[in-house]
Formats: sequence, C-alpha cells, structure tokens
Amino acid sequence: IPAFFVDPVCVDEMTPVAHVSGFRGMQRESFFHALNQKSIARKAAKLLGKSYEEARLIVVHMGGGVSVAAHENGLAVDDFNVKDEGAFGMDRGGGLPVNAVINLCYSGITKKEVKKLLGTEAGAYSYVGTKDFREVERRAFEEKDPDCRLVFDAMAYQLAKDVGAMAAVLKFRVDAIVYDRFTQAITDYVGNLAQILRLPGEEEMRSLAEGALRVLHGEPAKVY
Repeated sequence: IPAFFVDPVCVDEMTPVAHVSGFRGMQRESFFHALNQKSIARKAAKLLGKSYEEARLIVVHMGGGVSVAAHENGLAVDDFNVKDEGAFGMDRGGGLPVNAVINLCYSGITKKEVKKLLGTEAGAYSYVGTKDFREVERRAFEEKDPDCRLVFDAMAYQLAKDVGAMAAVLKFRVDAIVYDRFTQAITDYVGNLAQILRLPGEEEMRSLAEGALRVLHGEPAKVY
C-alpha cells in the first residue's frame, strides 16, 4: 500500500536568498503550517480561476501558532517561522528583540527553561493568561478589557506587517491575500495591496486525503 507525507511543517521551497539570515552559519529556516497553507492556497487559486502553480498568493495561518507565507507559482518561496520570527501567536513569541533574548538567556535560567518559556508561555499568553484566541476576542470586545484589546490589535498589526513583507517578496504583484480570522482588523492595513479572500482552514484530514489523491491521480510526488 503506498504511503505519502503531505506538506509537512518542514517543507522547504524557500529561495536561496530567502535563507540568508544576516549572520554566517545561521540560516533562516522554512518551518511553517505548510499543510493548511497549501490547502488554502489551492482553494484560493481555484476561486481566482487559476491553478495553484499559476497563482501569486500571501497566506496567513492563525492557530496556536501563526505563519505568513508567500506562494509563487506553486512554491512557498518565503515564510515567517513563528518559532524564530514574525508575528507572535497565542503562546509563541515570534520575532523578539535580540538583546532582550540574550539577557533572558543569561538571567540564571536553563536552556530548557528558555525554550519552554518562549515556545509555550510567550505570545498572547504572556500578556493575558489565555491560549484561546476566542477568549482574547471576547474579553477585548465584550468586557472591554484594555489588555486583551491591546493584544488583539498588536496581533493584527504584526500579521499585517508580515503580509507587507511577503508582498515585497512577490514584488507587489499579488493575486490575493488569504486568511481565516481577523478579517477587518488586518484588511484595514493591507486591503489596498490585493484582493482579500477569507477561507476556513484547519481541515487537516481532508487536506491529507486530497494530497494523496493528487499523486494517485498522476501528479508527481517528490522522492526523498
């Protein structure tokens, strides 16, 4: 029985220039929500009357972690890896001030503690004590909680900045920007860049099945 991996998180289609970090020996890594991103990108391309391999898209994934990627002609040519950079998520810090991170590492806590703190207790959780975005949204708008409103606004702001960076990657020739939450909050920033599409994500099992079917129906698969 044939077995396939479909768009795992370590999918690396970044260009050589996108891998350059700014310090020799430290390479930018491609590590993002590839399964959901590529599934959404294929749906968006179809709505635009194109194949995924013909489209130029910016896709924003928003879950416990977030990722923003530029998709060009069937490849995710650059992305923000929430483990290292870009907008913060519900419990991950995203891009943090380098000197502040250095100070944290030398504050007397262990490497394991630093990784746990920045990987599972950072982001929105560090500000408002919840990892549930719906809770942040409710408290921000129903309870008028100023801390939650600031976090909500900051997440939208940082994601919009990431979208703008990916637009530059695509030389501002963007067919659509695709996301599933924050519609108006992000659109207020990036709505003039390209058409906005809102599509539901998080259909991992369906996306896995569709990926296997594409190969079984003749689409070439990569062999590792």
